[in-house]
Amino acid sequence: MTVGRCEDVDAGQIFDAVGFRWDRSTIPTDVPAYSVQRAVFRFYKALAEFIWDASVLEGNPFTYPEVQTLLDGITVGGHKLSDERQVLNLADSAKELRELVIGGSFTLDKATSDYLHAIVARDEAFDAGFFRGEGEEQRLTPGVALGEYGRYLPPETEPGGENLRRIHAAGLVALTDGIESVFEQALVYFLFGALQQFYFDGNKRTARYMMNGHLMSHGIDAISIPAARAREFNARMVDFYRHKDASVMIAFLTDCHPDADELVTTEMRRFLE
Repeated sequence: MTVGRCEDVDAGQIFDAVGFRWDRSTIPTDVPAYSVQRAVFRFYKALAEFIWDASVLEGNPFTYPEVQTLLDGITVGGHKLSDERQVLNLADSAKELRELVIGGSFTLDKATSDYLHAIVARDEAFDAGFFRGEGEEQRLTPGVALGEYGRYLPPETEPGGENLRRIHAAGLVALTDGIESVFEQALVYFLFGALQQFYFDGNKRTARYMMNGHLMSHGIDAISIPAARAREFNARMVDFYRHKDASVMIAFLTDCHPDADELVTTEMRRFLE
């Protein structure tokens, strides 16, 4: 699929490329942006909070003080090794993300996503760092559990992974050539990665890091989903998977941004009610 520059792109082309729709008229147009160094400093200063928030979304039982202790290099007893490893992987990938952004080498592309996924999902996902079908496992197509609504099934895993590379490439072109707003690009990328499930596991974690890397690379503060809103996040994601409409999730993500009071438009508020 070929998508032209922003002024030439029909919204339907963008929606088709990423696999879902959203109300573009509600996206904030004046998002505060500062220096890259400031955005990264604020991200790293709140690292323990970011890691804890992300781990809670995964159902990890580590408490915030325990995450802080673990990040200080002190082992915390009473937890499964897999839970500890998940927290440490989240921390290691966050640190790598920081280095990529500070060094000016972060790019919203497959190579960067694969690199971060190899860290965030190591020892947890089949073929970490590879799209489904590119590694040893070439047939399994994992679904996303939607509770009473069954399962969401993403595009099939095919040997070699060419179908997923094609979907990812078309989505990236639609985002970068068809959407001018960095903020909109970043949030849509997260939902794009979550919907298409390019990896066997760790898709939302990886896509959130990609979202935040893109934001920080343009001086915009990163977004963390507060642990207290985990249930709300999960419920809204179920609706997103069911209906392929991202309007509510984009409003929700915007509401989680540090500048939410300025960014959440009146139109967005109606999606959050």
